[in-house]
Amino acid sequence: MSQLADTALILVLLSVLASFGAGQIPTLIKVVAFQGIVVSLIPLAIGHQLSAGGVVFTVATLVIRGIVIPVAIVLAIKKVAIRRGVEPIVGPHVSLMAALVLIVAAFFVSSKIDLVVAGRGELLLSTAITLLVGGMFLLMSRRNAIAMVLGYMMMENGIYLGGTTLSTRAHHIVEFGILLDVLAGVMLMAVILQNIKVELDDVDTSLLRTLKD
Repeated sequence: MSQLADTALILVLLSVLASFGAGQIPTLIKVVAFQGIVVSLIPLAIGHQLSAGGVVFTVATLVIRGIVIPVAIVLAIKKVAIRRGVEPIVGPHVSLMAALVLIVAAFFVSSKIDLVVAGRGELLLSTAITLLVGGMFLLMSRRNAIAMVLGYMMMENGIYLGGTTLSTRAHHIVEFGILLDVLAGVMLMAVILQNIKVELDDVDTSLLRTLKD
């Protein structure tokens, strides 16, 4: 891969570390938005052959990941007026240590996977694994519903990079379909958050156990 692609992937890995250490929802939103923009540009950096339609899909993917979804989440936060803390089950220091272990483990696993794809290095696959598992970690280690949605977005970024690793050209129809599912999920989340806020006066998911028929 080119030096540009390697630099972009390193920025993605650093964004994972930043997301694990983020203590406020606005900071986490900015980190995931930045991550989405960089991930969307990876196919260009590694030299995927793009038609005119492919370029349009790439730009649309970047706009949705980096602008539309983050703005929708920010508007949901303002509308529901929730607390800005990520409310972690696992503290920031432990989370950062877990992120470092995850990155090292992802490199180890990717080195053991025998994927012969011309022009691709282990860094691409290991970054995809880091995003996928890192998103799962955010889902499980944060009580704030917004932070959990952002973890789901990180998982989608990992799926996108995984597809980029296995393909020799960008298959934007499938990837764009997944991204639209994420966008629909964010829109649905805004409605659900409003209802949770009305019933529980908070969006701490641990309070959902108090709900009864």
